[in-house]
Amino acid sequence: MKYKQLTKEQFNELHQEFAQFLATQQIDANEWNIIKKDKPEMAEEELNLFSDVVWNDVLNKIKYLEHFSKQSLNLFKCDVKEILRIVVQVNRSEFDFFNDKDYQWFINNTNDDSIQFFKGTKVYDKERNIELFDLIQKGSVICDGKLYESVFKLIKN
Repeated sequence: MKYKQLTKEQFNELHQEFAQFLATQQIDANEWNIIKKDKPEMAEEELNLFSDVVWNDVLNKIKYLEHFSKQSLNLFKCDVKEILRIVVQVNRSEFDFFNDKDYQWFINNTNDDSIQFFKGTKVYDKERNIELFDLIQKGSVICDGKLYESVFKLIKN
């Protein structure tokens, strides 16, 4: 298994797609029930295979990721061969990006001396999707990239 198995809830949401996946392997509903009952290791293998297919599809489409912590923000632009990263660090003891008021303060005060911006680019060490999956496992979320692009424009000089 390349990534991790989908949860029961995720499998339920993707019931139709899983049925199609099994059909491509010439496994119908009756045969699937027999496999689950008589060959649980084979059923597990099919679930793992399908999970990898789904994860690969999701990861292939990722263009941006974000990771918020209390006083820092990591913004990622996920290109094909490299990942671009912007780190925003707010050096105020009571600041919290998870607090709406503080977040709004950050948006309105990007030139404040307590805010530092760092940017960098890194070629993927491993396969792109493996590295993106690792970032998701560590708390990053898929996003539309608006925040990345806004901050990038702000600091590109």
